[in-house]
Amino acid sequence: MKQLINYIISELRGFFPEEELRELAYWIIEETTGMTRTQILTADKGTKNIPNIEIILQKLRTHEPIQYIFGHTEWMGLDLRVTPATLIPRPETAELVEWVLSVCDTHQPLRVLDIGTGSGCIALALKRGAPLWQITGLDISQEALEVAKENAQRNHLHVDWLQTDILSPISDTPFPIPDIIVSNPPYICDSERRDMDARVLDYEPHSALFVPDTDPLLFYRQIARLALLPSIGTADSGRRNLPAKPIYMFFEINEAYGSDVCEMLRQIGYTNVQLKNDIYGKPRMVFGAITR
Repeated sequence: MKQLINYIISELRGFFPEEELRELAYWIIEETTGMTRTQILTADKGTKNIPNIEIILQKLRTHEPIQYIFGHTEWMGLDLRVTPATLIPRPETAELVEWVLSVCDTHQPLRVLDIGTGSGCIALALKRGAPLWQITGLDISQEALEVAKENAQRNHLHVDWLQTDILSPISDTPFPIPDIIVSNPPYICDSERRDMDARVLDYEPHSALFVPDTDPLLFYRQIARLALLPSIGTADSGRRNLPAKPIYMFFEINEAYGSDVCEMLRQIGYTNVQLKNDIYGKPRMVFGAITR
């Protein structure tokens, strides 16, 4: 097995950072043989035949993400199917989920909208962490929503799914009145494409990544205003007579626009606006509250 690990590392050297090569080798062997990490580490000196190893290595050398090659990934304790119709869940997004769960009451049946749900990763991770929450995942892509529905089934979690274009007029769309809105919307400016890794640029869905340079806050602004639209609540208008209470807004953001997103929220009427750094010290998350 050590011989196989060394072979994989040698074939991928120069295509990935040196510190990632051994982890990739283990990942490939785990996926293709069904062996656990412990079994790999304790295996004898023989090698295990992987008939398609050369195909896998060639795909990796052309920058295809390993998550797409195997069709799924592990993230926050979830086994998630991922396809080129959905973004690959990232550590920063896990931090956003953890922030939501730490701020909001997980013991109450709060209503949550996950806007731009993609694979459903945020909605499902929130549901796993707060089973009482009533969560709806929204996306423009029907293909992405099919993946999200499959992921709900794979992980035995219930989330409602709704196809809608958040940038289009939504007066006829019956949204529940949310207690929480969370979103990881497109936020990479077109001009940033030239600096991006080929594994992202060549394979992940551009509709979930990019915004025009002329309006980098496009999705943030629309989603922030969503909380104030009179159309929200047409599905459960009986709640309109309840006492006013805040709607909590959580965003994952482009680190270059943290201050701009915060100022935009304040201008709309959000209070207690907060900018939060990720584990690398980069401003990647924003919170605000608004009462309607």
